[in-house]
Amino acid sequence: MPASLNQASSESKPLPAAEGFFVALVGSPNSGKTTLFNWLTGSKFRTVNYPGATVDYSLGRTHARYGAELVTELATGLAVMDTPGTYSLQPKSPDERVAFDAIFRHPKLGAARVVISVVDALQLSRHLLLTQQLIAGGFPVVVALTMSDLLREQGEQVDLPVLSQRLGCPVVEIDGRLGGGVDRLVEVTRTLCASNESHAARPHPERLSSWTDRETERALRASSLVARTVITRRLAPGPTRDSRVRTAKIDRVLLHPAFGLIAFFLIMGTLFSSIFWMATPLMEAIDWVFSTLGASIQALAPDSLLTNFLASGVVASAGAVIMFVPQIFVLFLGISLLEDSGYLARSAALVDRPFSAIGLNGRSFVPLLSGYACAVPAMMAARTIGSRRERLLTLFILPLMSCSARLPVYALLLSFLYRGAQSWKGGVALAGLYFASLAVGAVAAAVANRFIKAKEPSVFMLELPVYRRPRLRHAARSAFNRTGNYVRKAGPAIFVFALVIWSATTFPRTDLKDASERLQASYAGRLGQAAQPLFEPMGGDWRVGVGLISAFAAREVFVSSLAMVFHVADGKNPSMRETLLQKMGEARAPGGRPLFTFASVLGLIAFFMIALQCLSTVAISAREAGSWTFAGLQLVLFNLVGYVVAVSIVQGLRAIGIA
Repeated sequence: MPASLNQASSESKPLPAAEGFFVALVGSPNSGKTTLFNWLTGSKFRTVNYPGATVDYSLGRTHARYGAELVTELATGLAVMDTPGTYSLQPKSPDERVAFDAIFRHPKLGAARVVISVVDALQLSRHLLLTQQLIAGGFPVVVALTMSDLLREQGEQVDLPVLSQRLGCPVVEIDGRLGGGVDRLVEVTRTLCASNESHAARPHPERLSSWTDRETERALRASSLVARTVITRRLAPGPTRDSRVRTAKIDRVLLHPAFGLIAFFLIMGTLFSSIFWMATPLMEAIDWVFSTLGASIQALAPDSLLTNFLASGVVASAGAVIMFVPQIFVLFLGISLLEDSGYLARSAALVDRPFSAIGLNGRSFVPLLSGYACAVPAMMAARTIGSRRERLLTLFILPLMSCSARLPVYALLLSFLYRGAQSWKGGVALAGLYFASLAVGAVAAAVANRFIKAKEPSVFMLELPVYRRPRLRHAARSAFNRTGNYVRKAGPAIFVFALVIWSATTFPRTDLKDASERLQASYAGRLGQAAQPLFEPMGGDWRVGVGLISAFAAREVFVSSLAMVFHVADGKNPSMRETLLQKMGEARAPGGRPLFTFASVLGLIAFFMIALQCLSTVAISAREAGSWTFAGLQLVLFNLVGYVVAVSIVQGLRAIGIA
């Protein structure tokens, strides 16, 4: 997701405080705004082809390749703002309000000097409405026409001089894939910025706020008329490829009320199950590296606290989490490929009808899908939902989506259950967990829907992009960047808690040579034993309790906590992963019962699926909902329900003889 203005890209220099001078990119979702912004600034923000990708606005400067001779005070380059996608300048949702306020009355920068209206050539009649509103609002406008290559595939083209004449503003054709036309766009924009017209321009937001429905309809009819007069059919010899015809044929299957849902579950199921088996070779390589490193460090001074901390604390805990990074990369890669292909927009349209039964609509699909990566940006993406009731419902269930932080926990517990089995079995089980989280979220939404009353009608409008062959290099780079963000976010927490947990499991009885006795006498052991009655009903003991408590800082820490509690760095097995699984299998509860069984592991999975253990998510939820009561209710309710469900599963299975 692009950073907000207050979190501008590190590639962009700070704005001069006094000038208040910037050029805004404005356009409908899927029009190619962020791709154009990347070409203009040299940034690498991720671009996707469904609404809701940009929930804040980003600010950068034109790349050095375009020159910097605009004016003296802007010698560092032309300031460019990428705004959230909006269909109209009569805002109906928070993200549309962000776009409106950003270009008309930014608190620090004032109004945009010039607006680049990004228009999709395939959706010309609809997108020109926004261009007309920008002109009516008093802005000097330059039209950046995108997707012209797809229009030409159909044997059609836009007569640029005629379109420019009808609109009364410059029009520049842009090739978003290769960057063609961007030089010309910068040149035209600079000329307009330096003109008397831009200096004399005084935007008037009140002109748009006073528009009636009749005026909007009149503008739509005018846009349609302009589109019909400027699009001409080229008499090129031979057959032409029609992307829209091809897309329509595919959609007859993928958007079918019955077959479409079947295809959706097959596609998403394949994605989620592939996470398990595709990443196995790389996981084994990472496991070997960390196991060898830990054993080498420990061998330097077996009785030293320092080497014990480095081997059992830092290396073992980091390795226990980083080992699962390949699975996170596969998840992000699969999502990126589906984004590039245009399928995910269809998924939003496909789930609109079933979502309506629980008080949501298809626009909630984008935040929920983002929730499989991280709930924090997913909650920000919920700003694109116009209805406050639907936005609150989406915020309420987002913590139930199986985010990437849960993946290491799921992978470890499923590896224990399917140890020695073929990898596809664990993959199918993992796919089941992802779908189960969606089902749990649906139940939660259906219940919450009874308590949140509707105050406005539900509106879901979506433009479906044509299908395109995904670019593997682009998808891989996107997945790599998103995986890197995960590692950077998880790394500091892992190191800090490695130090805390190692200290808590080592002191104060460092004189004890037996690792088990030293662990029970440690601070963590004493705390865990005091809280053990709370964890016993869900099949755990104090060691599991230490991991669960640690997971409230970061869910991934549960895995590293078990690695330290069970001293995997001390194992003779060259694989840390196999050592941990082996020690989990050998662990015994106080009564002699195996600690990790089918019932107890299933209970742990259920707890992690429901419980809200991410304090960052709680803080963002409070901000986006505008209520700490709302976020506090989520925190208490989800953890309580998670605990009750886990206990019910364990005790229920034990009651019927399944340990």
